[in-house]
Amino acid sequence: MTTPVNANLELSACTYGYRRRRRPVIEELTYTVPDGLTILLGPNGAGKSTLLKLAASVLAPRSGRISCGGLEFASTSYRRAVAWMPQTITPLPSLTAREYVAYVGWLKGMSRSDAWQRARDALRRVELADKATEKTSRLSGGQLRRVGVASALVHDARVLLLDEPTAGMDPRQRRVFRDILATLRGEVTVLLSTHDVADLAEEADHVTVLDAGRVVHTGSTASFFHHTPPGTTPGRAAEAAYTALLGDSAEV
Repeated sequence: MTTPVNANLELSACTYGYRRRRRPVIEELTYTVPDGLTILLGPNGAGKSTLLKLAASVLAPRSGRISCGGLEFASTSYRRAVAWMPQTITPLPSLTAREYVAYVGWLKGMSRSDAWQRARDALRRVELADKATEKTSRLSGGQLRRVGVASALVHDARVLLLDEPTAGMDPRQRRVFRDILATLRGEVTVLLSTHDVADLAEEADHVTVLDAGRVVHTGSTASFFHHTPPGTTPGRAAEAAYTALLGDSAEV
């Protein structure tokens, strides 16, 4: 089954908690991932990582429904259509970058030969063709994250879920990473969680703000900036809008 090009990933009335006696991290959450690049903001404990894991079918909701273009949640087709990159990518010391990407493709249901051939093209897309034969244990943190993106491209994922992908990167690495994401516009829907409002680059199409397991804002980047208080110092608009939306719970 082929995933529709513009299939939206939707969570409907989803609830999830890590302990049954605790208040759920996410409760009755309904959210549709917009097309394009969406920045997911929120303080620690807001539920950002949980939302991404649910969307990636790493976790299953206690109640509610998750779908992507009609694909059955957690099915092989769904997992091939939706790629997830966790906060920490663990290198496999025995594998080169190309072998790593090909292995992910094989795990997603590709034949070994197709995964091997497509891995080279995927690494080229993320500007790592020259590192194809390098052991993953020798790659920098920024390079490993780009390998993670290549691992999504190799199996034609339609939705890419990124959990704090720019954490620990220097400014140049962040710029390269964001430029790569910009090249995917119109091809892959991207939901990128972050604590850093600096990730609100001009290429972001949408902003979603999560707090205490609920969406307090979702809309275009322009609509997010409408929450910036008058008189805000130039260069602090994103931080000010974020703080205004979250009030006392904001972390910047």
